[in-house]
Amino acid sequence: MKYTEEAASYLKQRGFENPEIGIILGSGLGRMLEYMKIEKEVSYNHIPNFPTATVEFHRGKLIYGTLEGKKVVVMQGRFHLYEGYSLQDVTFPVRVMRSLGIKKLLVSNAAGAINPNFKKGELMLIDDHINLQGSSPLAFKGVEHLGERFVDMSAPYNATMNQRLQQIADEKKIKLNKGVYASVVGPQLETRAEYRYLKIIGADAVGMSTVPEIIVANHLGLPVVAISALTDECDPDNLKPVNIEEILEMAAKAEPNLITLYMELLKGF
Repeated sequence: MKYTEEAASYLKQRGFENPEIGIILGSGLGRMLEYMKIEKEVSYNHIPNFPTATVEFHRGKLIYGTLEGKKVVVMQGRFHLYEGYSLQDVTFPVRVMRSLGIKKLLVSNAAGAINPNFKKGELMLIDDHINLQGSSPLAFKGVEHLGERFVDMSAPYNATMNQRLQQIADEKKIKLNKGVYASVVGPQLETRAEYRYLKIIGADAVGMSTVPEIIVANHLGLPVVAISALTDECDPDNLKPVNIEEILEMAAKAEPNLITLYMELLKGF
């Protein structure tokens, strides 16, 4: 708690005043900032107790400003287990944003499509998830001082915001799939057998992030939604070698629709 308060205090002194909404931008999904009136930005490595982003396409800045008339704080770049961080490190920014005052959290990521009906370049609204990262961001001594230890996860994604996103998608004629996101450790991508396993257990998409942040948002009583940009099709019978450039290209293709959905959602808050 002390570490969270130190980071939040530092940011408040630098003008991060009373943000209403927190936003986490996933891999290749940074263009929302073009629509934002940016007032303050701070590199992660300047914020007390903050981890530092090490992935080249995760920029590593916390940005404050106005989007659709709302005060927002945006993570440009997130943290992952595969970078060598703990789950407490990965989720620390969510706790800091909550301490700054956010009332809702919007999350995005890039993911591979497991469901054969979902195509790369499309979006998936996350309705539920499977945690395959081997632990929990709440599995540490003293967690009960930060909130209820045994957090209910029967509905981890806010139903009201999810319904509104589906309405917006219908109104704007945006293809918005709905499904289950499986979070793995990475950084290697999955084998053919692993893709088959993920399909068997009910995953519609797979990625290496998001679930820890969702768990902590629920721990904090923070309403949260998440959308995946589907960047590749994980068909084990027709699997091709991974192409990171194509994955980022597909994220860029899906991004305008993601931005539309979240900006329209913000208008209604």
